[in-house]
Amino acid sequence: MRIDKLLAHSGLGTRREVKNLLKSSIIEINGVIVKDPKTQVDPDTDTVMIGGEELDYQEFVYFMLNKPAGVISATEDDMHDTVLDLLEPSDIVQEPHPVGRLDIDTEGLMLLTNDGKLTHKLLSPKRHVDKKYFAEIEGIVTESDVIEFEKGITLADDYVTMPAKLSILSVDEVEQTSKIEVTIQEGKFHQVKRMFHAVGKDVLYLKRLSMGSLELDPQLELGAYRECTKEEIAQLKS
Repeated sequence: MRIDKLLAHSGLGTRREVKNLLKSSIIEINGVIVKDPKTQVDPDTDTVMIGGEELDYQEFVYFMLNKPAGVISATEDDMHDTVLDLLEPSDIVQEPHPVGRLDIDTEGLMLLTNDGKLTHKLLSPKRHVDKKYFAEIEGIVTESDVIEFEKGITLADDYVTMPAKLSILSVDEVEQTSKIEVTIQEGKFHQVKRMFHAVGKDVLYLKRLSMGSLELDPQLELGAYRECTKEEIAQLKS
């Protein structure tokens, strides 16, 4: 790739700022000072030095975000804050995107990356990637509901979902509410909410706990994010 693109994607400024950086004669490729922004560089084989320090370039970025309610799963929006608005400016330069979507009022795990191949793998309907949620339900969830979820739920538009695993964590007979975990392998619009609505109940609170092998870090506060570990990335790709 061009050296100006590599430097910009490494968080060293805009293309214009990077060009000024190149003019200052502090950028070296394999020991040779370069000033031309069009100079080609292979980040896998070439050594790029900036003021005597080696540049550690990463082609792909992977961030785990604990999405709060009120933020939408998009890269830009005129009405609401997006998940990218929660990132530091230096982490946006490589243009990460959310992998899949969470409703605006749903919290929890969201993966942000610029790795298109991994995104396709995780979202492909043929892959049947597990997505686990915790939910608080208005109504008493019963073993009958568990069985219905195992069969697949017929939604209001007559779409029949894939089988889902529903676990009852607790019920409150006085408040007439339940706490559950549910694992689905699809990502239809408002799917979890529509599945419970189909069995006569409403979702009061929803939080995604995991996607595939990636589990939400319990130490990650709402609105906070961190880089995925090498082990987490390897498991997602395997």
